[in-house]
Amino acid sequence: MLKVGLIGCGGMGSFHAACYGALRDRVELAAIADLDESKSKAATEKFGGKIYSSAQELIDNAEVDIIDICLPTYLHTEYAVKTMEKGCHVFLEKPVCLNLEQAKILLDAQERTGKKVQIGQVVRFFKEYKWVKEAYDNGTYGKVLSASFIRRSQKVTWGWENWYHKPECSGSMALDLHIHDVDFIRYLLGEPDEVCSSNATRSDDGVIQQIYTTYRFGDTIVTSEGCWDYPICFPFSAGFTVKFEKATVVLANGTLTVYPENGEKFSPELSENFEGEVEGINLSGLGPYYDELEHFVNTVEKDLPVTIAPLSEAIKSLELDFKEIALAGGIVKK
Repeated sequence: MLKVGLIGCGGMGSFHAACYGALRDRVELAAIADLDESKSKAATEKFGGKIYSSAQELIDNAEVDIIDICLPTYLHTEYAVKTMEKGCHVFLEKPVCLNLEQAKILLDAQERTGKKVQIGQVVRFFKEYKWVKEAYDNGTYGKVLSASFIRRSQKVTWGWENWYHKPECSGSMALDLHIHDVDFIRYLLGEPDEVCSSNATRSDDGVIQQIYTTYRFGDTIVTSEGCWDYPICFPFSAGFTVKFEKATVVLANGTLTVYPENGEKFSPELSENFEGEVEGINLSGLGPYYDELEHFVNTVEKDLPVTIAPLSEAIKSLELDFKEIALAGGIVKK
């Protein structure tokens, strides 16, 4: 049985702990570390595991096969590299890191150690997005003519020491939130021929809060919007409209609807491999998070390559995101 160490038991870490609990026939959550001891205790009371006082202590002393890193983005590179050098495989939350220099450090460490690394680009595992990806890959409704993606959040008021709102820690909304759609658009259609991202709204101190981007893939046009400063009472929403040659597919209010060129609209029957809820940040049920971790567990168990959201793919999405940010005037613009 594989043993996992979990670093970070906040909003995302609590989701991961619950998923490992659901995978307990294949995985033992053997070690947990968080600077907030109450969070570590809450996780161990539910799912077991030895408590370590810090990430470094866990890496140095825990006997585990995988270390799952759910820390703020600015800490990713340091602890992912230390984990690989310890001889453990790494599941690393998104966004993978803060800049391309860190990306190179991570790639070099993986090449040097040969460890498996998967990044938490979880949208690739959401059932509605998987359905669209499969429809495109199979040619079910022909080519994509156009598409639009949205990801809108109320003001982000959670996060350890307000790290989300420190650009040097999170990379801003344009990296932390928008990376989900940047990554999926690449996953769906490949590398764009052209990118335009001249429009962004900013806070009083010049930090990007909302970004609009247009991508061209041949004669296919795709747009995306990311924002995290809507009013507190505004509901989180994420969705898309994908216009194929023979149908238009819409994800809105949690429902996937297909509008064929010929015939009546319908909603595909989609099921989760695992269902469950965890209170906390603005996330849906555990299903896609279970799937991404199960995928990684499977690759380690069977010594297979990571085929969905490997480190190299996450870095390509990071490069595209940075291009958009630069075109929009940078993370911070005075």
